[in-house]
Amino acid sequence: MGKLPTFSRSPSPEYGRRPATVLSHRVLRSLLYFLAWIFLLLVCIANTSNKPVLRNTYFLKIDLSNIIPLSVPNAVLINSIARSIGLHDFYQVGLWNFCEGYNSEGITHCSRPKTLYWFNPVEIILSELLAGASIALPADISDALQIARIASYWMFGLFITATVLTFVLIFLSPLAVSSRPPQSISPSVETNAAHPPHRRRTFVLLRSSPFLFLTFITALFTIVASVVATVMFLIFRNVFTNSSYELNIEAEIGTRMLAFMWIASALNLIAFIWQSGSCCAACCGGRKARKQLKEHGSSDSNGSNGSDMREKPQSHHQSPTGTTPTETE
Repeated sequence: MGKLPTFSRSPSPEYGRRPATVLSHRVLRSLLYFLAWIFLLLVCIANTSNKPVLRNTYFLKIDLSNIIPLSVPNAVLINSIARSIGLHDFYQVGLWNFCEGYNSEGITHCSRPKTLYWFNPVEIILSELLAGASIALPADISDALQIARIASYWMFGLFITATVLTFVLIFLSPLAVSSRPPQSISPSVETNAAHPPHRRRTFVLLRSSPFLFLTFITALFTIVASVVATVMFLIFRNVFTNSSYELNIEAEIGTRMLAFMWIASALNLIAFIWQSGSCCAACCGGRKARKQLKEHGSSDSNGSNGSDMREKPQSHHQSPTGTTPTETE
């Protein structure tokens, strides 16, 4: 005879997160901050020495090789005008220092890294000019220098702080992920007793909100530093390349540096948005299950009250002797 088909019971619903899901969320959060930290670190150490990658990563590069000095007649006939008056062909700026060199030789010297460094091209150029040589500089360069000095201080502090916070969050961000978040609550009392979720208020106040604040500050510092650097060096470039001065000075923004700092900003922003979603889920998720638990609890209390009311009339029955409790002396 053929065997009768067997039917297996459907598995009971699982509440809480699976270990694989928890692990993947933690790894992805750490990976986001690790990649952001790598790009921020490249921004911080760029242009500090004449080494691969570092030498080609800078905020701004000024090319003076074709500058027209006031004291050299027929200067346009000279191959490297800047070298003839004591200047280098180009100067490029990083977060800690500047580097200089010649187009035919590359970088020949980098200044010592300095905390709260700000780029002052006028001071550098005037200190390297040969005796008797002079050049005309843009008239509004002094205004740009005042802006650059203040902005550079803010940019330096924000980039360093963002780099440190991003490094710390590589190790702290996985702690924001829980296998029993408040939104994983079950409508079954027995399931909640076997797998109790975190208390919503405690979890949001002591776990989700602090991480939300920390990720927000990290993303904010990174984005503001990138905005300050982009705007400041765009102003520098426009001042030097203004066609009204006819100085033949060329200036370019370092696209690699811009890419590094804006990629780091995007990664930190994505991590903040992710944490915001997790915080909202912990605060507002699981409403349906809580509503069902509340209705179940109220129905149980109403049932117990009804049984109590049914038991009360029995206390007024007559005693076996035929007298009521009030008739006994």
